[in-house]
Amino acid sequence: MQSNSSEDKPTKATNNLNAQLYYHGTKASLKQGDLIEPGYNSNYGMRKKAPYVYLTATLDAAVWGAELAVGEGAGRIYIVQPTGPIEDDPNLTDKKFPGNPTKSYRTKHALRVTGEVAEWQGHAPEQLQAMKDHLARLKEQGIEAIED
Repeated sequence: MQSNSSEDKPTKATNNLNAQLYYHGTKASLKQGDLIEPGYNSNYGMRKKAPYVYLTATLDAAVWGAELAVGEGAGRIYIVQPTGPIEDDPNLTDKKFPGNPTKSYRTKHALRVTGEVAEWQGHAPEQLQAMKDHLARLKEQGIEAIED
């Protein structure tokens, strides 16, 4: 699976959901046709019930999602299709990465699994540990990683 070209530039809320390839990184074992729905405990922050599901148009952001997801087993990256409008993820956009270069989005609607990225490269162990350490420091400081 190739990463997306620079031609794919969705921004802000969109209703043209078929114009872009989207990914969702997780440790859940899903199959084609399954729905990823809001309402489950988040993988981040206080792990409270998430009113959104998250998706990205970059393979790298999906890799982070798969690697940082809570749970046992290997991370997995699914190709997903939103079933409703999406919006920029405020947890990243204009807070950490102005202009949304990670192409990270969220939605209050389900994501339909349309495939899985079978082969992908994870981050270097030291890079992954640095991110986990950073998230642990935020948690110790009481900083919530997810904005509702």
